[in-house]
Amino acid sequence: MAQVKVGLQGVAVAESQICSIDGEQGRLRYRGYDIHDLAAHSTFEEVVYLLWEGRLPKRHEMDVLREDLSQNRAVAAPILDVIRRHPPAQHPMEMLRTLVSALSLYDAESEDMSTEANRRKAMRLTAQMPTLVAAMGRMSRGKDPVAPASRLSHAANFLYMLSGEEPRPEDARCFDVALILHADHSFNASTFAARVTASTLSDMHSAITSAVATLKGPLHGGANERVMRMLLEVGSVERAESYVRGTLDRKEKVMGFGHRVYHTEDPRATVLRKMSEEVGRRAGQPHWFEISRAIESLMRRETKLNANVDFYSASTYYALGIPVELYTPVFAVSRIAGWTAHVLEQYAANKLIRPLAEYTGPLEQSYISVEKR
Repeated sequence: MAQVKVGLQGVAVAESQICSIDGEQGRLRYRGYDIHDLAAHSTFEEVVYLLWEGRLPKRHEMDVLREDLSQNRAVAAPILDVIRRHPPAQHPMEMLRTLVSALSLYDAESEDMSTEANRRKAMRLTAQMPTLVAAMGRMSRGKDPVAPASRLSHAANFLYMLSGEEPRPEDARCFDVALILHADHSFNASTFAARVTASTLSDMHSAITSAVATLKGPLHGGANERVMRMLLEVGSVERAESYVRGTLDRKEKVMGFGHRVYHTEDPRATVLRKMSEEVGRRAGQPHWFEISRAIESLMRRETKLNANVDFYSASTYYALGIPVELYTPVFAVSRIAGWTAHVLEQYAANKLIRPLAEYTGPLEQSYISVEKR
């Protein structure tokens, strides 16, 4: 009898060189580089190269990558027509799932499984994801999409396409760091889904569609959206304690606390806490950080739970002007780097992912005709 590990908890299903997590020490590393060092010194584009290639780029390699990303941001006009002509999605992730799948119809290399073609598809998907999400955000508000600006960085371009105005350099940098922090997290649910699809030797777009569909689930993506809605409901520092105590008394979950892997503070939350304060102050909205801090202090005292990546990303995104309903799609804008890196790694040494199940149903049943049932 096989040993059942519910939810595959504690099970290592493959080897990977992309991301390592030390849940006991609260350490996250991409290809051996600590997330705090990358957040302090790197850029999202540089991290994309690191995840794909296994090393930091040289100057000319960085220039080539930036140029490739900037030149591949546009999407075919019929892709934008999907947003215009279809009924409004109940959740933006429904639309994003459809758009990512539709991209393959306009990619001449969609069925080319060569390593070179898959790397080019990874490039295009990473470049196009912000364009899709920004267009969704604008058209949901009755506005026309804004064409990407090749002169801007990946982070600055997204904020520009979303608002129609070029962001302040400080805000662009904060969003750049947020993208770095969310770029990969080992075999999380969406990444594993992408690798399962890739293991069948299905195409890159199918694998990423699987990832987007998995991220849509409320137990994976969407937590920071629910955090921000909580903060909006609380409304003031004075109401924070009564809200949290009432939630705990009802045995309900306070969003943004605890993590399946980390037994200490999520290292990404450490960076985002400071960013939330800085961005909120610049935007003239310091109260969102102050409410968050009050909730965090109470949760630590009452439950010993630490804030996770979702808790402070919520108020950071809000102060940057990102609509709350786009928080989960914005997750995909970053995580596409990790998803594609894992798909490429899966293709490079592929073995079909086919786990077993422990059957617990009845045995030795005899068929009875419908007349005698």
